[in-house]
Amino acid sequence: MISVNNLSLQFGKRTLFDDVNLKFVNGNCYGVIGANGAGKSTFLKILTGDQDPTRGRVELEPGKRMAVLSQNHFEFDEFPVLQTVIMGHKRLFEIMNEKDALYAKPDFSDEDGMRASELEGEFADLEGWNAETDAASLLSNLGIEEAKHYMLMKDLASDVKVRVLLAQALFGNPDVLILDEPTNDLDLKTISWLEDFLLDFKNTVIVVSHDRHFLDTVCTHVCDIDFSKINLFTGNYTFWYQSSQLATRQRSDKNKKAEEKKKELQDFIARFSANASKSKQATSRRKMLDKLDLDEIQPSSRRYPGINFHSERDAGNQILTVTNLSKTVDGEMLFKDLNFTLNKGDKVAIVSKNSVAITAFFEILNKNSNPDTGEFLYGTTITTAYLPNDNTSFFVDDLSLMDWLRQYAQTDEEKEEVNIRGFLGRMLFSGEEAFKSAKVLSGGEKVRCMLSKMMFAKANLLMMDEPTNHLDLESITALNNGMNDFNGTIIFTSHDHELVQTVANRIIEITPTGFIDKMMPYDEYLKDDKIAQLQAELYA
Repeated sequence: MISVNNLSLQFGKRTLFDDVNLKFVNGNCYGVIGANGAGKSTFLKILTGDQDPTRGRVELEPGKRMAVLSQNHFEFDEFPVLQTVIMGHKRLFEIMNEKDALYAKPDFSDEDGMRASELEGEFADLEGWNAETDAASLLSNLGIEEAKHYMLMKDLASDVKVRVLLAQALFGNPDVLILDEPTNDLDLKTISWLEDFLLDFKNTVIVVSHDRHFLDTVCTHVCDIDFSKINLFTGNYTFWYQSSQLATRQRSDKNKKAEEKKKELQDFIARFSANASKSKQATSRRKMLDKLDLDEIQPSSRRYPGINFHSERDAGNQILTVTNLSKTVDGEMLFKDLNFTLNKGDKVAIVSKNSVAITAFFEILNKNSNPDTGEFLYGTTITTAYLPNDNTSFFVDDLSLMDWLRQYAQTDEEKEEVNIRGFLGRMLFSGEEAFKSAKVLSGGEKVRCMLSKMMFAKANLLMMDEPTNHLDLESITALNNGMNDFNGTIIFTSHDHELVQTVANRIIEITPTGFIDKMMPYDEYLKDDKIAQLQAELYA
């Protein structure tokens, strides 16, 4: 168990959180959520001892071991991969080094022998004989082939380094596991493995993540940083989000009687408990929800951008036809002989093991690149809007946000200052922020600007290449809702599992040797044995 007592943190006059008292216990997974800048990563640093609080203390139960996902990707550059993983268990690694030093002594004494015997006993208690095998197994499960296990960390690609550091944190069954954005740079298969690992993990997990599906799958509780407090709620992210939205609606409904509100909340909890019974953590999660105190559910101070896509012109029946489309880059075949016809209202998720292939496909459809073979044809009624993976070229000029957005307005009325400022306000650029330079925006702010540009286009066909990159949970949720509500056609790709599952009604997978085109939800696609067999053939 790890406890937080009377914790406060201030930076000058700003208070991130004040008088926090929490207990994190075995068998639970706690998802830490909060708006950008609320202090999620800072809170984790206080728990790990890397940041001192202004007041209060953190106490780890005596004799318990904490493991942390390292954010320093260069710290272990001079060490081999396998050794880096084992270093996650500091005491075991110390014993291994001391043993090796003793046995290497040319004048090995009786005293050395006694010390070696003590170390061997402790080594056995920590299951040291299985250390290399367990470390290798973790690496393999995280998609790192055996040939890389003995390479130096500095010789690995950055995404592979992240996986090694994740293996380091998971190694040796720590009593408390602290993970800051563990799904970054992981593919779907590896995220699924990590979800299963954490579901089977018997100790305490505290995690920060922007992956809603991941939070929903693994979390038993949510730690919400809001109003300079950290409050603990039973349930996963979706339960927290839906309950906070319900509480907000109830607070604004002054005419509804208290009894009616309570009955509405009880019905909501009952429905969610029934859904929880289908999850991997069914029994314990349902029991916790059934015992939930209705007073726990409070409105949130979160601000969600207003993402609403509307098309100015209705699309005809002919949307887009792709015929025999192929593309190679530097001699590598990205996709070959791609053929499909979009239907009106389709919301298509493009998937592939190679993200470069997907970006190349979108660039071709938007006439920024040429295919090697094949062609594509839009219907005469079709208007398009595109959110590229790399938006750098849109933020070269030193323009204020007002002037940046005005250049994409369609009418004189839209270009008026009051309307531009109102639109920026809905996208969370309020007050003086409307006049700051577009060149200095953060990654998430740039994506919100690009989404604003798409909304101004009023297109009936939207194309998005990884639209959730750099967005916080609030913006991802708003985007998800906006894509669901759009009555036009969408082609998109995203690593956000929840977005793909809730938006797409059709999946097209592109490979170097062919493609798969299925009208079905994403989760159904992932579980289909026939599709898995076809994937094995296409990627062979």
